[in-house]
Amino acid sequence: MKTPTLLMTCALATAAGAPAAFAQATGGGPPVKAWAITVGAAPLVGPAFVGSDDVALSIFPDFRVNYKDQFFLSIPDGLGYNVINTKQWKAGPLVKIRFGRNEEDGGNPFLITGESDDLQGLGDVGAAGEAGAFVQYNWKRWRTRAELRQGFGAHDGWVADWNASYFGARKFPGMGSAFYSFGPRVTLGSGDFVDPYFGIDAQQSANSGLAEFSAGSGLYSYGVTGALIKPVNQNLAVTAFANYERLAGDVADSPLITERGTPNVFVVGLAVGYRFLWGD
Repeated sequence: MKTPTLLMTCALATAAGAPAAFAQATGGGPPVKAWAITVGAAPLVGPAFVGSDDVALSIFPDFRVNYKDQFFLSIPDGLGYNVINTKQWKAGPLVKIRFGRNEEDGGNPFLITGESDDLQGLGDVGAAGEAGAFVQYNWKRWRTRAELRQGFGAHDGWVADWNASYFGARKFPGMGSAFYSFGPRVTLGSGDFVDPYFGIDAQQSANSGLAEFSAGSGLYSYGVTGALIKPVNQNLAVTAFANYERLAGDVADSPLITERGTPNVFVVGLAVGYRFLWGD
């Protein structure tokens, strides 16, 4: 589908947000500086493309910039600004990038090993931008977030994401204190969003041997994500995370999935990030 896949970026976003969200919900945590830049890497094991039954290893860069809890920029979270910014509510504009898909190996720009030939004959899919807005609500140790975005580039459909996460902290045997988070997520999309990745036109059908297929709007996927974050010090943290997603609707009915893939998508990974703080 898209790379980094939405499933992988959701896992990264949940992992990265756990310490900050827990501190915000409980009123704890160290004083926040004006600027925070995080530099890291996240090796991920998951499908070569969403819906593939071929497993691949990728190493995704994890670069984030935050300014005064107002402006944020990262691959998982996109580029956004908190126009509404209270302890309970955040909302504002948002732009995200959806990287392309490679027909030759099914992989992405960050692929290290593992590939798939299931996309042969379907052609490459270029990068797409998605512009829209988000709203987020924090309640005790829960955070729920909804996004609605309109695509441009490789797709011109709309995408809606919703997720909820529970954040906590406890001592674990052999590793001391750590943060954890888990929660459900749902994605919906229009036919113009789904079709470039899972639709099959007449030419693609002739080239690939798959039956023609045109996708409609509706439920795209649903699943759950969890993360365990171990702070090494105030600036360095190691995160283990896992994501399960079930493809649904016309996505799951696509011949690409029914004949060559699987609707069950698993991703596991480990992220290491170092955070630089400065300014008042």
